[in-house]
Amino acid sequence: MFSKRLLAASLEPLMLSLLADGPKYGYQIIKRARQLSNDRIRWSNSKLYPLLHRLEGNGLVEAFWQASDSGPDRKYYRLTPKGHAALAATKKEWLSMNAIFAQLWGPELAMG
Repeated sequence: MFSKRLLAASLEPLMLSLLADGPKYGYQIIKRARQLSNDRIRWSNSKLYPLLHRLEGNGLVEAFWQASDSGPDRKYYRLTPKGHAALAATKKEWLSMNAIFAQLWGPELAMG
């Protein structure tokens, strides 16, 4: 598991990055975050949806309903143009910070 402080600082860029390749509904987002983090990020609905609603309120994400072949309609989330711009700016910031840590902690940081 990640510390609460690190996860809190990472939530917005993580969500924007998860939605960058296309719309997803809640369960897909949760599943992908768990997969990418080797099960260290375990969002529940009570954590996921307030974040999505905050990003929606900030104009970074928009929601829409879509029919499902296997049940009721699903609410999907996708980045808005403002969300794509925010993700691009955030990537630059994180990569700059990562470069600082790489200098401080050595090349093994890049190895993961």
